[in-house]
Amino acid sequence: MDPMARLLHLAAAARLTGIEQGTSYGTPSLKLRGKFLARLRDAETLVIRCPLEEKELLLAAEPQFYFQTDHYIGWPAILIRLPAIDDARLTARLESAWRLHASKKAIAARQDAMHLISA
Repeated sequence: MDPMARLLHLAAAARLTGIEQGTSYGTPSLKLRGKFLARLRDAETLVIRCPLEEKELLLAAEPQFYFQTDHYIGWPAILIRLPAIDDARLTARLESAWRLHASKKAIAARQDAMHLISA
C-alpha cells in the first residue's frame, strides 16, 4: 500500500478527524487545523510530531521502528521506519500527534465514538 494511503486509512479507522493532506518541505504531509502532524521524508521514512519526553522513550525502547538524525535532535519529531512498524504502533503515533493539535471538542467526540465501538 502507498505510504500516504496507509496513513490516511489508519487515521480514518482511528477516527482522527480533521486531518488534511498537504505538503511540507516538498513532500506529502498530514496537517490538522493547518498545523504539522507528519510528512513522508521518503517512501520508507515518516517524520511525525512527538513530544520530546515520549521521543526519548521510543528511541530507547524500540530502535527497530524509531530513529532520529542529527537534524531532529532536540526537535519534537521522530523518524519512523514505515516498512518495519506495524499498524497498531503507527496508529498510536498518529493519535499522539493528532492530540497535540486537536480541539478538546474533537478529542471528546473521538473518545465517545471509540467508547460506543468498544461497548
